[in-house]
Amino acid sequence: MSFTHAKTFQIFKYLVYSLLAINVYVFFVEEWAAAPHRFVQGIAIADVIEGFAATIDTSAWLLLLLMFELETAVLADHHFTKKVTISLYGLRAVCYGFIVYAFYGYVSKLIYISGISATMRIDDLCSLAGQSWTFAIDLDEYAAITADRCRGFPVADHYFKFPNASAIVDSLGLTEIRRLAWVDVINSGVWLLVVAVLEIDVWLQERSLLLGKALAASRVSKFSLYAMLLLAAIYWGVKGDFVDFWDAFLWLVAFVFIELNIFEWRQESEGPVTA
Repeated sequence: MSFTHAKTFQIFKYLVYSLLAINVYVFFVEEWAAAPHRFVQGIAIADVIEGFAATIDTSAWLLLLLMFELETAVLADHHFTKKVTISLYGLRAVCYGFIVYAFYGYVSKLIYISGISATMRIDDLCSLAGQSWTFAIDLDEYAAITADRCRGFPVADHYFKFPNASAIVDSLGLTEIRRLAWVDVINSGVWLLVVAVLEIDVWLQERSLLLGKALAASRVSKFSLYAMLLLAAIYWGVKGDFVDFWDAFLWLVAFVFIELNIFEWRQESEGPVTA
């Protein structure tokens, strides 16, 4: 790779990382706006992970991404002193703790959504105008039912009421929300498997063991996992959830960079091929 191409590659890579940092703020704003509708009596400490799962998840993933970037591209082999290695492992352990915690948050949200069963018969949604009722658009978006908006919501024989919240949704909307909740859980779980494979890759590469069957197994497993993540991104795109689609796309691009880092690291370790 020429110097010019290498510099362009670095600029593009860190631009993607910067866009992911912006997404942390975007998710926080979205979840902050949804929290008063989801937790009408205030959000308790135990509810923070359910209410802000995407924000916590993305923040932890961003820090973890930077750890992988340091280990696979920035730091040279002689930089890996005992102190540096322990620090990297410690930071990664903290990140994994929050990522698993966020996965629990997605599961909790799925359980909450799956438990919605109470129905309300409402002949005219406009009768709820001015009573602090909201209509659930998706997992983290609620629209206030007002006199101006009430005619724009789906008309149904009955509506489902969210437990402990002044929010309702029609049957079709609830089905879509449940599907989105499942995609969140699956996507989060698959990413956990991706980093597990990457951790094994890094561990093997540090010991010059990422070869033969180990390398082949890594490639096959990651191809399958990345394919599932791509399907999740496509699903969000089809459903019109641009923020989740854009975030998923950026993360796939970011981890392509990490894969390229590992590839170059392996090439450097093997050294030039001689006749």
